[in-house]
Amino acid sequence: SKELGIKALIVMPVTTPEIKVDAVRTLGAEVVLHGDNYDDALELTLELAEKEGYEFIHPFDDPDVIAGQGTIAKEIISQMGDTMEAIFVAVGGGGLLAGILTYIKELYPKIKVIGIESEESSCLKAAMKAGERVVLDTVGIFADGVAVKQIGKLPFELIKDQVDEVITVSIDEICAAIKDIYDENRTIQEPAGALGVAGMKKYLQSNPVENKKFVVVNCGANMNFDRLQHIAERTEIGAKREMLLSVGIPEVPGAFLRFCESLGNLMVTEFNYRYANVENAQVFVGVGFPHRDSNRSELLDQLVRRGYAVEDLSDNDVAKLHVRHMVGGRVSSQIENERLYRFQFPERPGALLDFLKHMDPMWNISLFHYRNHGSAYGRVLVGMQVPEGDRALFESFLVKTGYDYFDETENVAYKRFLKPI
Repeated sequence: SKELGIKALIVMPVTTPEIKVDAVRTLGAEVVLHGDNYDDALELTLELAEKEGYEFIHPFDDPDVIAGQGTIAKEIISQMGDTMEAIFVAVGGGGLLAGILTYIKELYPKIKVIGIESEESSCLKAAMKAGERVVLDTVGIFADGVAVKQIGKLPFELIKDQVDEVITVSIDEICAAIKDIYDENRTIQEPAGALGVAGMKKYLQSNPVENKKFVVVNCGANMNFDRLQHIAERTEIGAKREMLLSVGIPEVPGAFLRFCESLGNLMVTEFNYRYANVENAQVFVGVGFPHRDSNRSELLDQLVRRGYAVEDLSDNDVAKLHVRHMVGGRVSSQIENERLYRFQFPERPGALLDFLKHMDPMWNISLFHYRNHGSAYGRVLVGMQVPEGDRALFESFLVKTGYDYFDETENVAYKRFLKPI
């Protein structure tokens, strides 16, 4: 539009990384920030197009957009020939996959084309399973570039009968892929941009091969710098090079030393402890492994044989996001009827204040942890004292907040480190 002298107006969610917004403005477009997600932004875009008579260009459900994205496949073939085994493509609304898939399957049908989705927004996998497009109830926006509730209509028609496989990857696996890309060529991808590498790694773990070529489309690098800390924290777990453990050890002098000796040559990456009980100590421990194929279950068995009460927290989001920063002793049982909930809300200026305004003063807040990760959504861990007789009323209140929430009252990390004793 800049080259042609045509006005361009781009509507984005308020949660869009600042680096992306600035880049679009630098190119001369007018930017309107609206809503907390893609669907909110799309709604306003359609309203403006109708009201002002603008030509609307859909980001993925448009034949010309899909054809343009398909030229990536032509470039791949021009550079590498047709000798690759498979191409891995990130999926949000499906336009990129549809374009690449259509070109490859028309001219080089033996090459596999594999779609990669975030576990938090796997709208294509859900549609493939149902045999039709479906709308996801919730969408996580860690990988905000692919955070779409429903696969595009035209992309799905092009994808459903031709795609070879659809793989989903976790946040930790995405973070590990970002590090892999950085280690390889010193560039940083955004979470959505690293989906392809994360998916390829997962595919090759299940389908080990030698002397084969694979191509990954890295499709985005719009990430605010302050988000890197959170990604770095999750990387080693995603790469299977770190375990987070809850370990019960005797509350006696020298117990920590003996525990570390039981780890042998493994590295302690994190150790959180606060006195809470005269007999037993509960410690939060990070253990590093030299290789991703190290035998993690063997370590657990070894610790159990030595008499330690151990729990693997490596896949526990409450432990990874909150508890590791909160270990400091447990309060007395005077705090009664505590319920623990994890909330997610779109991260934007004033978002935490808005969240607090939604909290009903009818129930006392007994625990609160929030940390801004520089990501597209904020995460809060909240303990609230809810008498048994108020449970139904409280559940109704949770729904009315409009936030995504998760009951973590039975979470093992909460029970071991935070629950009143």
